[in-house]
Amino acid sequence: MSGKEVIFSPKAPKPIGPYSQAIKVGPFLFGSGQIPINPETGEIVRGSIKEQTERVMENIKAVLDAAGYSLENVVSVFVFLSNLEYFKDFNEIYGRYFREKPPARTTVQVARLPKDVLLEVSFIAYKE
Repeated sequence: MSGKEVIFSPKAPKPIGPYSQAIKVGPFLFGSGQIPINPETGEIVRGSIKEQTERVMENIKAVLDAAGYSLENVVSVFVFLSNLEYFKDFNEIYGRYFREKPPARTTVQVARLPKDVLLEVSFIAYKE
């Protein structure tokens, strides 16, 4: 595919499989799912959904920054929670990152996530 650019940030977790942190195609940036891995240690951030959400959002910011994008460019987010009972606490932290004109979002509960984390979040961003 012509124009497909791999995005990598050392400030976000290294991919643990055959995928990229993000792919840029034209004005679109497609971000792979981020789980709460501390990129400095490679360890899972254990703790509450709030702590894990904060780490995931910081990882997403790092990937966006590496591509020259920001949270303001995010147009769609996909959230996978291990339990929908986390929805309120997740939203509390998530809302701090998307204060104005929040992106479209899908949130679902899943049976299990990699490394038994509480959430995974992926995104699509657009920048003219």
